[in-house]
Formats: sequence, C-alpha cells, structure tokens
Amino acid sequence: MRSILTLALILPLLSACGPAPDQGPFQGYVEGDYLRIAAPEAAWIGAVPVAEGARVTKGQRLFTLDDTAATAALAEARAGLAQAEAALADRRLGARAEEIAAVEAQRREADAALKLARQDLERQKSLAADSVTARARLEQAQAAASQATARLEQVKAQLATARLPARPDQVAAAEAAVAAAKASMAQAEWRLSQRHVDSPADAMVDDIVRRPGEWVPAGGVVVSLLPPGHVKLVLFVPQARRSALSPGGRLNVTCDGCKPGLTARITRIASDAEYTPPVIYSRDTNAKLVFRVEAALDPDPAALSPGQPVSAEPAP
Repeated sequence: MRSILTLALILPLLSACGPAPDQGPFQGYVEGDYLRIAAPEAAWIGAVPVAEGARVTKGQRLFTLDDTAATAALAEARAGLAQAEAALADRRLGARAEEIAAVEAQRREADAALKLARQDLERQKSLAADSVTARARLEQAQAAASQATARLEQVKAQLATARLPARPDQVAAAEAAVAAAKASMAQAEWRLSQRHVDSPADAMVDDIVRRPGEWVPAGGVVVSLLPPGHVKLVLFVPQARRSALSPGGRLNVTCDGCKPGLTARITRIASDAEYTPPVIYSRDTNAKLVFRVEAALDPDPAALSPGQPVSAEPAP
C-alpha cells in the first residue's frame, strides 16, 4: 500500500513532464503476485516465528494457531481406536480362558449332580415295590435325574459356545467400528496439522498481517509472501496505440536506478478500456482511455521490486 501511495505522487510528475500520452513510452509500475497465507480455521494465533523482509524456504513454519482443542480431540480419537481394536480382538477370540474355566467348573458340577441323581434313582427302584411311599420317592428321583441330565446338557452347550469365536456379523460390526475409529483419528490428525502452517515455496516475507495473540477468522490472512520473480509490469497504453501490441510482444523497460537492457514479454492485454488510473493521472492524461497491459520481465524477473515506477516501449 505504501508503494502505491508513493506511485500516486511520483508518476503524475513523470507523466506531466514526458511526451504526449499518444507518443513515447508507456507508463506503469511493478506489481507483485503475492501468496497470501491464511488460517484454515478460526483460532487464536499462537506464534509467528518469521519477520517482515526475511527469506523463508519451502516447508518453513510461518505461524501456528492455538492447538489445545485439536490436541485433545486427537487424544480422544486415539483412545477410541484402541477401544475399538480391543473389542474386535475380543470378538475374534471368543470367551477368555477364565470364562471357559468357569463354564467347565459348572459342567463338572452338573456331571456330579447327574451321577448322584442316577444313583438315587437306582436305589429308589429297588425300594419301589415295597410301599406306596417308596414309589413316590422313585418318581421324585426320576424327575431329579431328568433335571440333572438337562442341566448337564445345558452347561455343555454353554461351554461349546464359549469356545467359539464371535458370529460373523458381530465380527463385521466390530471391524466397521475400527474403520470408523481410524477415520476419526485421521481427521483429528489432519485438523491438528492445520494448526501449524508452513511456507508453500521459497519466498520473502512481505507483510505480517496478524500477530500472536490476535484472533483470526477462517480464511483470514496472517502472512503475505512474495516468491522470487513473482512480479509483473502493469502498464497503461493509450487507446490509439492498443492495436500495435499483442500478447507475446516484446518491450524495452527503463526506470530510475534500473540496470540497462531490461526487457519484458506481454502476457495480458485487457479487453476493455478504462480511464487513466490515479497513479499515472496528469493534466495531459485527464479523461484519456487506456488499456491495462501486463508483462513479465525476461530473463531476470527479480530485477525490479513491487512499487517501482517504470516506462516501457515496444522493442524494435
């Protein structure tokens, strides 16, 4: 912004002192194609370990956001995954050895009870012929033996079931729970990584928009970078001379303090005319229609800096 304000003061003087707008070189300035690095989520800014004007390399930390909640969410997701994996392993293995041992003890107890019931039944059979009371006891012994037999069969079935793994549908459900827990953990890891923002390219730190302790909304710019050579010339060509230019055309470039021999290649010509912008406004250019033309410095795009006023004219 300071560069543009400076141009607003300098370029009118250059334009007023130069030749008529339909003659001589085109007036303009150097503009930067900045990388504006924004916060992916709304948060408090924790640190900005870079300084304006410093050079940073690709992957270097630019700023961090408060990650307290994201760290806690990741810990919770990891615990959920561990729980889901343990449940899946339990489903695949079936009952634990201790549980099987308990059922086996019940089987032995039921087996012993059945033997006693059968022995009592045999005694009662030998006594049943002597009296009515003995016959009643025989019926009771027969019922007890039947009950003991059923109990033993029940415990045997429980033991066989305990030794089996879980049903396929239960295992599938446990596997799905593990997959969901892994997805939740991956999301939590990604969200935590978004709290630490690195430089996407080698560049110069042009501006630090927000400082540590400030609240930044989602999408709010924190740091502005200018990669090497990410500059372009912005020129304003009078309407009468527009037809002489075309994309790819060559320009000779001059400015105060620039090294000689600078050239540029036209990359874009606006399709619509506009009135002379304030940065090159003068009495001579008042109410003149111009076309915005952009050009890339070639072969040394780093030879000029954003904000420099420049002049250019078609190369012979």
